[in-house]
Amino acid sequence: MRNIRTVLFDLDGTLADTAPDLAFALNEVLREQGCEPLPFEQIRPVVSHGGIALIKLGFNIDETAPQFDALRQRLLAIYREHIVRGTTLFAGMTELLDEIEGRGLNWGVVTNKPGWLTEPLLEGLALKKRAATIVSGDTLPERKPHPAPMLLACQQAGSAAAECLYVGDAERDIEAGRNAGMHTLVALFGYIGNDDKPASWRADGMVESAEAILQWL
Repeated sequence: MRNIRTVLFDLDGTLADTAPDLAFALNEVLREQGCEPLPFEQIRPVVSHGGIALIKLGFNIDETAPQFDALRQRLLAIYREHIVRGTTLFAGMTELLDEIEGRGLNWGVVTNKPGWLTEPLLEGLALKKRAATIVSGDTLPERKPHPAPMLLACQQAGSAAAECLYVGDAERDIEAGRNAGMHTLVALFGYIGNDDKPASWRADGMVESAEAILQWL
């Protein structure tokens, strides 16, 4: 077994399948604005990149548009109201967390999602009290791919960076883990876009399932 004491996860697209609720929120905003909703398959790959990316996708505008921030705030408000409407852990993740704890290891979350969304989501999934560390996008001034959130998570979990594995589904996740000196895995079951090239992210491995994370350990 590798010398891993802590397994850290990205949240959206790695630990939890949040795409159904974020897609619902985007389509509700589109409907409110008299626009046609988008198909789920078009929204799913964008989810890991947050509210800004979703508004860009839905309305084909950027942050310079005068209505941009109001639309993003409305998206987040709807999402917060329905934060565990359709969100579930990815297949096999419950068993993986049980096995991690059963081996005497611990686990946590490092996400760019703001704390006012991260905390109720993990509470709704009955995971908040089990996590050894939860570092959100606004816990520190820095966010992934900066290593600071990763290193804080290590400190809170009581492990050195070299004793941590970080699993994520975006290039910034792998970059953050590598910057911090952690082992890294790409979650290929997450929100990988057609233009993404995970083989070029220089992770320690790529996994198709939660079970494969356990096999890597």
